[in-house]
Amino acid sequence: MSQSSAFLGTFKIPEIHNEPMKSYPPGSEDRANLKAALNELKSSAPFEIPVYVNGEEIRTGRIVEQRIPSDHKTVLAKYHEADSSIVEKAIKGALAVKPIWETYPFSDRSAIFLKAADLAAGKYRYKLLAATMLGQGKNTWQAEIDSAAELIDFWRFNCKYAAEIYQQQPPKNAPGVWNRVEYRPLEGFVYAISPFNFTAIGGNLPSAPALMGNVILWKPSPNAALSNWIIMEILREAGLPDGVIQFIPGPAQEITDQILKSPDFASLHFTGSTFVFKKLWKEIGNNIDIYKSYPRIVGETGGKNFHVIHESASVKNAVNQTIRGAFEYQGQKCSACSRAYVPDSLWDNFRENLLSELSKIKVGPMDEFGNFVGPVIHAASFEKIKGYIEWAKNDADSQIIAGGTYDNSKGYFVNPTVIVTKNPKSRTMCEEIFGPVLTIYVYKASEYEQILDLANETSPYALTGSIFAKDRAAIILGESKLRHASGNFYINDKSTGAIVGQQPFGGSRASGTNDKAGSPALLYRFTSMRTIKENFVDINDFSYPSNLT
Repeated sequence: MSQSSAFLGTFKIPEIHNEPMKSYPPGSEDRANLKAALNELKSSAPFEIPVYVNGEEIRTGRIVEQRIPSDHKTVLAKYHEADSSIVEKAIKGALAVKPIWETYPFSDRSAIFLKAADLAAGKYRYKLLAATMLGQGKNTWQAEIDSAAELIDFWRFNCKYAAEIYQQQPPKNAPGVWNRVEYRPLEGFVYAISPFNFTAIGGNLPSAPALMGNVILWKPSPNAALSNWIIMEILREAGLPDGVIQFIPGPAQEITDQILKSPDFASLHFTGSTFVFKKLWKEIGNNIDIYKSYPRIVGETGGKNFHVIHESASVKNAVNQTIRGAFEYQGQKCSACSRAYVPDSLWDNFRENLLSELSKIKVGPMDEFGNFVGPVIHAASFEKIKGYIEWAKNDADSQIIAGGTYDNSKGYFVNPTVIVTKNPKSRTMCEEIFGPVLTIYVYKASEYEQILDLANETSPYALTGSIFAKDRAAIILGESKLRHASGNFYINDKSTGAIVGQQPFGGSRASGTNDKAGSPALLYRFTSMRTIKENFVDINDFSYPSNLT
């Protein structure tokens, strides 16, 4: 990689808009292209995915399989695992390229990610969707809004936000002085750990800090290996220099132990479980004396997200939004609605509409376009969700009014399940399930204010939440009472579906550091400001007038 080119102009990022989403109706060219991509992936499977370090594809022979969750006997991809020696090689290679990458003009760094966005929007769109549908069990629409639109939006809007950050300069200069601020990359490297459930997050976790001049070691999820590898291919084709993002799938503990003992570890960029995030935070804290700087810890974790329905709400809207919020992508979104509070004055109407709409949902493989709900991601997830359903069947305060059935004979399928509980702090109201299970508590309509307090206190999480009401006073009260209960708060809308450039995403409490992916706030976390004061006028004396006698 050569040294950066001369800076010969101040460049303006192209105007950025959200990526238009395709709807894939029957008979459309888009559906035909997606079907072709699905058939191509299935006929070409299993794919072999290497470790990718310093521009070298490494095949270690330590093989792990990524299986199709709707047909778990079928292997979609086989990936090679990195070990501690490869991790050390990746660290050294990333640090070697860092002095060059961080001096690339911002226009050149941006050009790489803007090109990657165009590649994802065009050449790679259907391939990304197909890999996400087959490998991660998303239906067409869920794959489109994730692996196409959101990924593309991250790459484009990050460039826009970074440009705005760099323009933030001191507003005042004393006579004979020029003040300015640099937004340096962190000193060291960033460790990115991405989850299975969003291909776009897999792309954003390493690329957001890379855009700001950082170098990254990226450990993708085993259950998103293929879609994440396609992202790596896109970035390579877009011109990302070797060593800037090191792709190191492999055993989490071995990789993490090697990384966290490096003095050059500068930041963790994480999306995953609360348990793992807290464990990593403790390990970083225990190693604090060996690091060159205090590591930036950026994480988004779990949620126990709520819908609170007021008696003035539109029942039809509340029902349909709750179905989407709870059961889209099988409830495997950190933002998924998993607890709802319904007033007794609306309950009969709400229940009737809910059961009627749920009866229309089709469950099955995602390459069959009519299916709304697909498989959960793997056997461990299936068993965990099954355990909660069986618990509810035996709990005196719980009644299953829909679903409650499951089948893993071919794929990991759990039917959308609705539990009604008499105990507002039952297990399924408090604990994160991460599956297609919704628990409802029916409250006295006159106790709306108390139920807001209950919703706020029930869970340690604070990621997303919604209230449904036409009464403005009820909305204002909900906004106030639930101020700290979620980082993303929705009014008459479902608790899922944040859009880059529109709703910056993240939560607090046990849900993470609330650094808001899809906003400038996240990018700031991967910079370290340096203030520069340049004086143009020599002084002739060291003393001040106040020193005169």
